[in-house]
Amino acid sequence: MPIKNYPLSIAPMMDRTHRPFRFFMRLITKKTLLYTEMIPADAICYGDRDRLISFHESEHPIVLQIGGSKLNLLKEAAKIVEDYGYDEINLNVGCPSDRVQEGKFGVCLMKEPDLVAELMDGMQQSVDIPVTIKHRIGVDDLDDYDSLAKFVKTIADTGCLRFSVHARKAILKGLSPKDNRTIPPLNYEFVYQLKKDFPELTIEINGGISTLKEAQEHLKFVDSVMLGRAAWDNPFLFAEADSLIFDVDSINSSREQIIEEYCDYIEDQLIHSRCPFSLLLQPLFNIYTGQKGAAKWRRFLSENGFKNKTNTNVVKDAIQMMQDYLNTISD
Repeated sequence: MPIKNYPLSIAPMMDRTHRPFRFFMRLITKKTLLYTEMIPADAICYGDRDRLISFHESEHPIVLQIGGSKLNLLKEAAKIVEDYGYDEINLNVGCPSDRVQEGKFGVCLMKEPDLVAELMDGMQQSVDIPVTIKHRIGVDDLDDYDSLAKFVKTIADTGCLRFSVHARKAILKGLSPKDNRTIPPLNYEFVYQLKKDFPELTIEINGGISTLKEAQEHLKFVDSVMLGRAAWDNPFLFAEADSLIFDVDSINSSREQIIEEYCDYIEDQLIHSRCPFSLLLQPLFNIYTGQKGAAKWRRFLSENGFKNKTNTNVVKDAIQMMQDYLNTISD
């Protein structure tokens, strides 16, 4: 199935791109492509599927990122994901955590391109929605451009059309997952070269990109840009994404309007789901990043947010606190 190009996406992030955060981001940007956290194939096949992979209709377009290396489980999980209504499935070949390596999936699979090709082909044969891949520019000593290009060609030969490329290699021994996000140097030129060498593919760049202006610069060389931690640290950054990147009208809501809409979602989830109040509050902490009073806002939610776990009064009190504070400093 042909894929649709989305010039901007929010990267899959463990403990970050969960359902509440994705819903929250949809109140800010309607067009940006959203990803789930990486979810293991065996969890999808044998776990609590509704808890793991159900999502709100407003989250479209949305991609489920899957992890695994067992063909039968990936094929079965892919069918389940398709039945749940996801727009795409994305195979994780980029995560460097020890737990992921022990399960033989994530970035260690870059050392076995033929196996990855088999997995991608199997999933593509099992579903009608696109199956894409996210990987690094290299792993350990396998870090030259020729090896990267060979990996991409091997996977592209299965029919995969979108490659989301984290422009850092991974170092599996000696660096923590956190360090692997920052210490290996960025090499955007490798990703740009992939687009030149494989013009028929959709090449998306990821790694160290923190503003929409930077995204626009990268779009001169690749098809799409993926922002990760910047979205979590400063979600309102995406308030201009629809107009600047997708050339459509932005939602044009204030932070306060977004928070109030999100409060309705929190109340609904408290009634109809098992989602804990602490998780529902998480997306709100950084909504004022870069604004006066941002630290006071975070501190207020931290100190008061978990005392009352049954309603959103604490959020409304936080809004009032911010308004009072801003009125005080403007006098």
